[in-house]
Amino acid sequence: MSKDPDNSQNVLIALVLSMLVLFAWQYFYAGPKITAEKERIAHQAPSSPSQPAAGSPPAAPGSTITNGKSAPTTPSAPGTPAVAPPAHSANATRESTINDGQRVVIATPAIKGSISLKGARIDDIVLSKYHRTVDKNSPNVVLFSPAGAPDPYFAEFGWVAGAGATVNLPNRDTVWTQDGTGKLTAETPVTLSWNNGAGLTFKRTIAVDPNYMFTVTDSVDNTSGADVTLYPYGRIYRLGTPLIEGFYILHEGLIGVTGEEGLQEITYKNVLKEGGAKTFNDAKGGWLGITDKYWAAALIPDQKTPYRANYSGTKGATPGSQDSYQTDYLMQGVTVAAGQSQKVEQRLYAGAKKVSLMEQYQDTLGIKKFDLMIDWGWFYFITKPLFHLIDWLYKLLGNFGLAILATTVMVKLAFFPLANKSYESMAKMKKLQPEMETLRERFKDDKARQQQELMKLYQEQKINPLAGCLPILLQIPVFFALYKVLFVTIDMRHAPFYGWIHDLSAPDPTSIFNLFGLLPFAIPEFLHIGAWPVIMGITMWVQMQLNPKQPDPMQQAIFNWMPVLFTFLLATFPAGLVIYWAWNNILSIAQQATIMKRQGTEIPLKDNLKATLHAARRLTGGGKDKK
Repeated sequence: MSKDPDNSQNVLIALVLSMLVLFAWQYFYAGPKITAEKERIAHQAPSSPSQPAAGSPPAAPGSTITNGKSAPTTPSAPGTPAVAPPAHSANATRESTINDGQRVVIATPAIKGSISLKGARIDDIVLSKYHRTVDKNSPNVVLFSPAGAPDPYFAEFGWVAGAGATVNLPNRDTVWTQDGTGKLTAETPVTLSWNNGAGLTFKRTIAVDPNYMFTVTDSVDNTSGADVTLYPYGRIYRLGTPLIEGFYILHEGLIGVTGEEGLQEITYKNVLKEGGAKTFNDAKGGWLGITDKYWAAALIPDQKTPYRANYSGTKGATPGSQDSYQTDYLMQGVTVAAGQSQKVEQRLYAGAKKVSLMEQYQDTLGIKKFDLMIDWGWFYFITKPLFHLIDWLYKLLGNFGLAILATTVMVKLAFFPLANKSYESMAKMKKLQPEMETLRERFKDDKARQQQELMKLYQEQKINPLAGCLPILLQIPVFFALYKVLFVTIDMRHAPFYGWIHDLSAPDPTSIFNLFGLLPFAIPEFLHIGAWPVIMGITMWVQMQLNPKQPDPMQQAIFNWMPVLFTFLLATFPAGLVIYWAWNNILSIAQQATIMKRQGTEIPLKDNLKATLHAARRLTGGGKDKK
């Protein structure tokens, strides 16, 4: 066996650089991402001590946000004057702010919270079915918080008068009166009322279903003796930029389907830029709001009534103050004749982005493309069906991990004929190894001629030398689709498998560097390489050792070390994805070994293992060539 020091040195350099890139990925990106997720959990906790800086007030509906103030838009769109920001105490907490005022309690199977009688805002929503962490004793997820509390986030509805009209309308400081007593439940709506003292009585009936859909019915009784035209609006306001994943794979920020304009996705960063705000006139159908990874709030106007939609944001007025974000719509005017009454029905979705609910509301309520609240991505035609397949199997098997394993088997069956041809081609290639070695020896000083003769041999035997890569390439579309499903769908959040995997959407929490927890010391985040990534790496290596040895020593060395690189790379991926890849490798090994045995081809696992160990000794200078 001849020495090739240049090639060996190049391979060593390539491998070292690859490992450095992966360590840099883990240290500068994957590790901070995991830390950011932990900070998100702490940041969202109800007892968070952080205090917001004084921010600019919400913009008036039908207005754009400019330098923290509400600026009127075109004369055709009625607006309201800017109001001062809510007063708040430096020591205010979410709980103290909620307790400071009269409220109507919300109590449903999915939501606990309250509605403030001051302003009639829906501004206190806690999701009863979801916790911050896997621990069932951890606090529930908080979605909405009132103005004056840390990180206010709320929805409100109201009326705007026409240009030049002077009508006393309810505003954020208006204290409404509840008709009767009692909580807002899935069975019992509540009605609030307010009289402006000039002949107009405003009533607001709020209903909520067992999940997360609020129906807000605003009515106006006119006994003033004169006709009045009012414009209904809805608004979602958020002060402060939440912690986000920072992934291109997921959109977090302002979102909506605005009439015929289709899906709008505006990041927090982009909406703050000059020209980043968007306004759409005369839209009909759709919805708009703000989305997080798993939670969202969306306004849903009447699907048959034209409206003006706004997506906007403003930077903090002073250094260190928080930025604010808003989506709102302004519907066409409603004329209330003297002695008559008019009402408008609007909706608010505030809760978890559960696929079945999105699709149910889209179908039953006729909400245009409401399923796009979930970021299926460009390849939704693969991602969405894959989710439904896993979900169906989950209902059948009772465990998302088992559903993923069953999905893998079904995918393997779908690609079975193509994979069989690939493995058969590799088995034939293994049989040709002696002839290939003869050609290499005959033309060892003429590389061009050597490659020419090898290709001629491949053509004669109808062999594709790249067939060994095909099984892995076939996995890639499904791999990324499954990654998307695990990453964006709440159904996978905190879904357990067996053993130490308590959340299939999170990375394997163990690490090989402390023997998976046996040694009593903590491991930095960038060195967390869990048991399942190690299993995946081993199965990937075994699968690659079933292939014939590559003619180029550098290519062979890269193939030998590729499983190590993938082990480091996938260590930060969701555990469900790594389990899928490992299980797919096991099935591929069984399939390939069966075909090779059927073809009468020797399985080169032991020989390749010896060759790999020998190459490792050469690269590290620990061995000498034997002639």
